[in-house]
Amino acid sequence: MKIPFTRWPEDLAARYRALGYWQDLPLTDILTRHADSDRIALIDGDQQLNYRQLNQAADRLAASLLRRGLAVGDTALVQLGNQAEFYIVFFALLKIGVAPVNALFSHQRHELTGYARQISPCVLIADRQHRLFTDDVFVDELKQSCPRLSVCLFHHQEQGDSSLSQMTAFPADGFSPSPSAADEVAFFQLSGGSTGTPKLIPRTHNDYYYSIRGSVDICRFDRDTRFLCALPAAHNYPLSSPGALGVFYAAGQVVLASDPSATTCFGLIEQHQVNVTALVPPAVSLWIQALQDQSDRRSLASLRLLQVGGARLSPTLAASIPAVFGCQLQQVFGMAEGLVNYTRLDDDEQRIFTTQGRPICADDEVWVADAEGNPLPSGSIGRLMTRGPYTFRGYFQSPDHNAQAFDAKGFYCSGDLVSIDPQGYITVHGREKDQINRGGEKIAAEEIENLLLTHPAIIDAALVAMEDDLMGEKSCAFIITRETVRPVELRRFLRAEGVAEFKLPDRFEALPSLPLTAVGKVDKKQLRLRLRQKNAS
Repeated sequence: MKIPFTRWPEDLAARYRALGYWQDLPLTDILTRHADSDRIALIDGDQQLNYRQLNQAADRLAASLLRRGLAVGDTALVQLGNQAEFYIVFFALLKIGVAPVNALFSHQRHELTGYARQISPCVLIADRQHRLFTDDVFVDELKQSCPRLSVCLFHHQEQGDSSLSQMTAFPADGFSPSPSAADEVAFFQLSGGSTGTPKLIPRTHNDYYYSIRGSVDICRFDRDTRFLCALPAAHNYPLSSPGALGVFYAAGQVVLASDPSATTCFGLIEQHQVNVTALVPPAVSLWIQALQDQSDRRSLASLRLLQVGGARLSPTLAASIPAVFGCQLQQVFGMAEGLVNYTRLDDDEQRIFTTQGRPICADDEVWVADAEGNPLPSGSIGRLMTRGPYTFRGYFQSPDHNAQAFDAKGFYCSGDLVSIDPQGYITVHGREKDQINRGGEKIAAEEIENLLLTHPAIIDAALVAMEDDLMGEKSCAFIITRETVRPVELRRFLRAEGVAEFKLPDRFEALPSLPLTAVGKVDKKQLRLRLRQKNAS
């Protein structure tokens, strides 16, 4: 069985193969190419796995899943944190052609239900330490709504048929990998999205593997790379830009951190002599503050490269990084939909501090459009349009949304407002889409607004971004109510609806009415202006 998705036109697919971007290898090759190596691949607390052990663990789990009846073309809903099991599960599923959605550990009932509804998973793999899975209430809900869900496995459950650790302990005698074809869907990435329904991005082996290889070349990852994965492992950025998968491809070493705080990470950097990590701007600010509060900065002496992405990095903060951390800065501007841009390691400081880099590939077609879709001249600010060998061609089973997100020639409109200089370097100026970027976590305004409107006290609601020195943006919900309702009650209501914590509005403001545009839509520009004026006073 093949998973349906929007394919590249035949002429472009042939071009990408002829130029070597697509090599018709499964993503499992990232691991199996080092399957006989005793080099340490992964460090998770006291646990260390070399490449041989990591591959064997994935084989054992894959063989166990095959015995449970899973097959090529099936789908999986996975929610695991920054632990070795995340990668074991990921590679095991790829080895048998089962395409997972890797939910973030911060996601709750609302998000997981949305993903399950779209992919109809055959297998659920989750963690008993997550509050949704401390018992089987939510699992039973999923089984009722997903009739194909037949296998449920849990990390941190030591006994029984549903124990993930027991499934990885069975021998893999006679197991032979059977990944899906390289031009088929390997897994689904998560879109930040700007609408109420979470969108899934089908990524093929060919396109994703090229993005990883190209990133490794640009970032010069090699066998000596020791990468600290401090951001959520399932995020596209620490997974493939070059991320953990890039480290595995280069035969380097991944060190897992439970969170990106200085308290957690500084000791790991010193202990394991980490030389590369990837952060979002708010984490950078907190690390700088932590360094200012301690006299001894030797804990970061091994750090050679700090990647910063996920949200726009201010030039002022960028310029401070080399001096404060004693390492090189690399800006990363990418999207789960495909296109990834990097400043190059030999770029001058002006480029590194003030731009978000240029694309990986010479065949990344990138240009700037006006509101009507017409090309704008170099240096103009407009909508980012792109297509290329690793940029998808359509969201999963979303024809109406795809009709808006792509033009007639298959160029994807990301919703980012950018300018591009004559050398191809991109500067991000904001977003066109109705989306809030809260420290790298994307919040679709429509999603939260629709949930707020189900509260009996709320007549209307509009969620907008407000500037924040630490997070870049936070969210403010302007509401019209039938009666007075406290913010704490509304946040409690949203939590009960199963909304992830980072999506909860940081501020609520009650208004007698919402400002409208000439065509009768909520005027969010006026609401954002109101916030700026209020903060300035």
